[in-house]
Amino acid sequence: PNFHTPSVYFYRPTGAGNFFDPTVMKDALSRVLVPFYPMGGRLSRDEDGRIEIDCRGQGVLFVEAESDGVIDDFGDFAPTLELRKLIPAVDYSLGIESYSLLVLQVTYFQCGGVSLGVGMQHHAADGASGLHFINAWSDMARGLDLTLPPFIDRTLLQARDPPVPIFEHVEYQPAPPMKLAPKSASDETVVSMFKLTRDQLNGLKAKSKEDGNTINYSSYEMLSGHVWRSVCKARGLKDDQDTKLYIATDGRARLQPALPAGYFGNVIFTTTPIAVAGELQSKPTWYAASKIHDALAKMNNDYLKSAL
Repeated sequence: PNFHTPSVYFYRPTGAGNFFDPTVMKDALSRVLVPFYPMGGRLSRDEDGRIEIDCRGQGVLFVEAESDGVIDDFGDFAPTLELRKLIPAVDYSLGIESYSLLVLQVTYFQCGGVSLGVGMQHHAADGASGLHFINAWSDMARGLDLTLPPFIDRTLLQARDPPVPIFEHVEYQPAPPMKLAPKSASDETVVSMFKLTRDQLNGLKAKSKEDGNTINYSSYEMLSGHVWRSVCKARGLKDDQDTKLYIATDGRARLQPALPAGYFGNVIFTTTPIAVAGELQSKPTWYAASKIHDALAKMNNDYLKSAL
């Protein structure tokens, strides 16, 4: 549970007198936390050891900071340690009951721009719910009313006791053991961003027709398959090494009946296609995409309900 999903939003100066006025932001934050009250709680465990949210209005962390730099210092905004400084650090050493589920930092730059750093505990909200909260906070800061109230009833996705899985859920099984240590890497970590053009994506998708294949795979499936193959090659994995790809999968569009609009929580499941490294590299690119496609196809309502 010790993980806050990080995100940073940058804003150029608008010239408005109340641009990111901290008083306005904190007032709106206090008001939006009323309907979104789980965000102001703390994690705890019930008598069975399961994680729950203790909603007693313990509050969130809001930090104001000033920087002697400018927004352009971050270049292409590749994820770096400098970027992480724009989000409050969370001390996990005192247990899950000790830290805020939501940590926020507003940083004012010399250029007049501002960044909003957000750390959101992943048990409390997934990406869709996180954006729902941020947008509602923004609306209230601009004097608008809440347009979509959060639907807070976690019993819709409550785990069954005892569990009654009807499928083999490989996503919860350990990763395949390494048969040989991968290529040694440098102690220095390098962060890069790869920008793919539409032509490059179209070129990848065209590979789905190799060797007479007739199935059309999505851009995501072909690109992910290409990355999967490339990682196996870069790590120097043996041909008989089992590999497992982890894909965060939104259950909102897959569950039936559909969750109510504004459902607030985490509805992310994990899809895990498995393939042997040698086959990924020796077979056409679409082979890796087919593994991803088939694994995603089985993530239907029955499979997701079985996972709960």
